[in-house]
Amino acid sequence: MTQQYGTPAKTFHWLIVALLAIQYPIGWLMPDIHRGDQPGSAMMFHLSFGLTILAVMTLRLLWRLTHRVAPEPSLPPWQRRSAEAVHGLLYLLVLATTLTGWLFASFRGWSISYFGLVPFPMLASGNPAYNRAIDGLHQAAEWTLLIVIGAHIAAALIHRFYYRDRVLQRMLPG
Repeated sequence: MTQQYGTPAKTFHWLIVALLAIQYPIGWLMPDIHRGDQPGSAMMFHLSFGLTILAVMTLRLLWRLTHRVAPEPSLPPWQRRSAEAVHGLLYLLVLATTLTGWLFASFRGWSISYFGLVPFPMLASGNPAYNRAIDGLHQAAEWTLLIVIGAHIAAALIHRFYYRDRVLQRMLPG
């Protein structure tokens, strides 16, 4: 187990940050989808970005499982456990948000094309009865993810400016 995050781990981290920074505004700014509507270009763009996030997050999770990094040695045990819990929640919520979005499109009966180039399979057959439930789960996951991201950023800044330790620097480039 190493003490520092390597370039691949940092790249995955910051790529996910960038993709989420693009994905959230797309999701909030696209027009509402009503019963019977077919997805427009904004929705297809949103779904394609979601599939990209799912793929990158899966790769990131596999990298993390095979390239363990030791916790910052200066942290008290409660902070180590808290950090591990928040990181676990971040992984879980990103995966849940992307998968519920894909399920939502599948339950709507939409055929998904990755950036208009490659068709993606449906996870389930069209089922209007599940639309509302899965949409609610998707929205709950996205808002919970945003809150946990906020807590993660706040903790990183507290470590940088209050504790003045190297926790934040471990994930910065260089």
